[in-house]
Order: sequence, then structure tokens, then C-alpha cells
Amino acid sequence: MFNLASILYSFISTTIAGIFFVISLSIGYDTLIPLLIAAAAGFAVALPITYFITKELLDQE
Repeated sequence: MFNLASILYSFISTTIAGIFFVISLSIGYDTLIPLLIAAAAGFAVALPITYFITKELLDQE
């Protein structure tokens, strides 16, 4: 499970962090600290999402 979850996390986390990064830029937060917070929030939000996706994929087998 850990191997699949780590591969999925690398894709999911960068995607969500990128989305949060773009949203942050779109609403006018264009300095370093808000952008780092947006990226860190994306990586943190990706953890439970990865868990649920991995669990669903392994339950289907």
C-alpha cells in the first residue's frame, strides 16, 4: 500500500499545491510567505486525499 500511496502522493500533492499556488496568485497574494503557505496547504490537503484514493484502488482488487 505504501508504494502505491507514495507514487500517487507525488502526483496529487504537486497538482493540488499548484492549484492553491495559482489561486493565491489570482487573488493578489504575490509575496513569498502567502505563496509558501498556499503550497504547504496543498501538500497537507493531499495526504487524506491520497489515503482515500489508495484505499479505494486497493479495495477494488
